[in-house]
Amino acid sequence: MTSPTLPARSGRHLLLGFLALPLLWLSLLWPGAAAAHAVVVSSEPTAGAELAALPKRFVIHFNSRIDHARSRLVLVGPDGAQKALDLAPELEPTLLEAVPSAGAGSAPGAWRIRWQVLAVDGHITRGDIPFTLKSR
Repeated sequence: MTSPTLPARSGRHLLLGFLALPLLWLSLLWPGAAAAHAVVVSSEPTAGAELAALPKRFVIHFNSRIDHARSRLVLVGPDGAQKALDLAPELEPTLLEAVPSAGAGSAPGAWRIRWQVLAVDGHITRGDIPFTLKSR
């Protein structure tokens, strides 16, 4: 009894298709993953702002949904001291908001809001929003 054989041409096509499969998956997955990283769209205060006093609230708006439970804001003073801020309850899936505590400080100089968020693509994104408190 003889067994059926595939023509050599079919075997080559099968091999080429098998080798091209990872490239197909990469091309489908790469653009979506890169587009979902959380990027700051706007903030209060804006980056580079010069303020007379510490803002009453900090708000950062991102281009994608973020996981609030795994996100954080830290206020960094001119002396490098860091103060974690309590996040306001989630009202909007693309916003982080926090109100500084009464003892957050108000020394003139270069301040930063350091943020860290987990985007819907599963990647953690970090950054700083610098602002300056002018001396009175």
